Amino acid sequence: MADAQEFQDRLLSLGLARVSEAAALASAKLIGRGDEKAADQAAVNAMRDQLNLLDIAGVVVIGEGERDEAPMLFIGEEVGTGNGPAVDIALDPLEGTTLTAKDMPNALTVIAMAPRGTLLHAPDVYMDKLAIGPGFKVDTVTLEMAPAERVRALAKAKGCAPSDITVCVLERPRHEAMIAEIRDTGAAIRLITDGDVAGVIHCAEADITGIDMYMGSGGAPEGVLAASALKCMGGQIYGRLLFRNDDERGRAAKAGITDLNRIYTRDEMVTADVIFAATGVTQGSILSGIKTEPGWITTETLLMRSKTGSVRRMIYRSPVK
Repeated sequence: MADAQEFQDRLLSLGLARVSEAAALASAKLIGRGDEKAADQAAVNAMRDQLNLLDIAGVVVIGEGERDEAPMLFIGEEVGTGNGPAVDIALDPLEGTTLTAKDMPNALTVIAMAPRGTLLHAPDVYMDKLAIGPGFKVDTVTLEMAPAERVRALAKAKGCAPSDITVCVLERPRHEAMIAEIRDTGAAIRLITDGDVAGVIHCAEADITGIDMYMGSGGAPEGVLAASALKCMGGQIYGRLLFRNDDERGRAAKAGITDLNRIYTRDEMVTADVIFAATGVTQGSILSGIKTEPGWITTETLLMRSKTGSVRRMIYRSPVK
């Protein structure tokens, strides 16, 4: 039985990297072409094809949407050969479809895998998110704090002034008041147009990226992917689902969520060991984008395992076919 087989994260990790790479390579021809849907579909098709080569009994728990909204890689879709461990799959075949279409920085292909039943089945709604990197006491910052209070609390924990803190925020009208409050503390803000999984990952390497904290609302599925990354790299993330109407509350009920006001920690969104892979599509601050040169194409992939805390950066170079 597939359910009885152990989750062999070490053996599966390289296969997961290949899945991420394939999606990135498939979207490469559409960088800067202005067609978001075509870029996304190319990544979806390639990711699905590669997943179905893996010896897993996989179920997509974070995907492109419900079955009637997404023809492939929909929530609940079964992937893999069926001859392996039962696993949950969380994925974003192309995080940053707009970034890809416009050839802007930090578009990624992203996927995470964990034992069956251990990834939060987050509905496709918004989530209020707050993340910091490793090395801090639990609840150094919390979602119950006001934005300015979070900045001051993190500055105190770091032994610096609030003006030394940089916060990453999605540039959206809904965040205008929060941005103003953060800036009133003297903290800097790095605005991003899309790609909040990458935004959260930045917090895990603050000394390199210059980003100390991520806050604001974005997609709940991306919150689970970000939690998977921080489970491997270290750091804290908190998420609270946000509902705008009864349809969204119905999606939560369908996903088995009963407490609509619950604040999830990283280890409540990802309750067991996880493997995570991301490949750069466009040039970014975390990963290099796809590079093409006469006769060759090159990708860079981040591959991580929470069980060991290992972080690999893998360069794949292939002849252009």
